Amino acid sequence: MNHRYQIGIKQLLLAGGTGLLLLPLILYGWLHSQRPPRTTQERSLFQGIVYKREVRSTPRPLMIHIVTINLKAPGVKLLVTPGTPAPEKREVPTEISARTTSEFLKQFKLQLAINASFFYPFREVTPWDYYPRRGDRANVVGQAISNGASYSSHESDWPVLCFMRSQVGDSVQLLKGKACPKGTVHAVAGNQLLVERGNAVKLNLDINDRNRPYPRVAVAMDKAGEKLWLIAIDGKQPLYSEGATLAELTKIIVDLGADSALNLDGGGSTTVVAATPEGATVLNAPAHTKLPMRERPVANHIGFYALPTSKD
Repeated sequence: MNHRYQIGIKQLLLAGGTGLLLLPLILYGWLHSQRPPRTTQERSLFQGIVYKREVRSTPRPLMIHIVTINLKAPGVKLLVTPGTPAPEKREVPTEISARTTSEFLKQFKLQLAINASFFYPFREVTPWDYYPRRGDRANVVGQAISNGASYSSHESDWPVLCFMRSQVGDSVQLLKGKACPKGTVHAVAGNQLLVERGNAVKLNLDINDRNRPYPRVAVAMDKAGEKLWLIAIDGKQPLYSEGATLAELTKIIVDLGADSALNLDGGGSTTVVAATPEGATVLNAPAHTKLPMRERPVANHIGFYALPTSKD
């Protein structure tokens, strides 16, 4: 009897140990199953806001997410994440508290949101060793304005997207080499222009990019400054979506018919979220710390208020 008991304990321990070893694989598999399916889709999310998911297999698996926004549509109103002064004096001043795109959407009761500016400090070593976490302090690179209040200064080599407000709706202009004009309500900066006057811009590839396939985020606009395209491309996920080069991203934007476009923070920051009856719903497949469907806390975002579609 004692011998049987010992065998039972050993079998139980073995089963428990095997279960613990398999748990990460089970979790990883479950996260993969939560990703949007590799099927093409196009639908109106809200009045003036249309979402399109495009699936490609060449030159590698790609999931492309394009949101078209009519800035003149009734109810469409833009918001950039407001800056938040540091709660105490620091040797290195900080401008904002990090949060995920879903948290931004829920906090300000928005209908759509996407991550925006590059930021620092940043660290990603393992799924449990990274910075910033939710609430950690960060700084935006380039000019950032929210509700008319500037919280990050213009940098001459960081082009900036400037949003103006009027009685007939928001309008936008993309500036290179100079700050947003007086009266700008919202602004975010990117590291380089991708499209200018309808044509692809010669890319300035830094040592970290080398035009490799990567998750990407860009914002584009028409010549009148009345229509926006938000483009997000998933990456770092073999056989699902392996990312695009900057040249490929630029070609996608030119094919949309955009007049100008700006490259925003991509990589594991790449996240598009919409408000649905089920709550904040991630439309793409983020890959923070290489875990699919895990959102990264980032410095700031671009969000939109909008009215329901007529069928809602």
